[in-house]
Amino acid sequence: MAYKEMTLKEKLAIGVRSIELKNAGQLEEADRVRRQIPLAPFLAKWCKEMMGVEALLQMNYNLSEAEAEYGKDWLSR
Repeated sequence: MAYKEMTLKEKLAIGVRSIELKNAGQLEEADRVRRQIPLAPFLAKWCKEMMGVEALLQMNYNLSEAEAEYGKDWLSR
């Protein structure tokens, strides 16, 4: 899944929307929305090393910042 670089303002807006959904009882949708915020590269790398590539991909996080920092092929290395 390809993502564009997000500004802090965009990340905060997504976070606020996720909280609104959670407060409305829409927990699955809140989680889906929250995962649109890019996972910090160091966390993505840790998840890859500790849980494996498949588990990381199944979590469906936005990995765009990790890709930008480590290269497009970082998951396959």
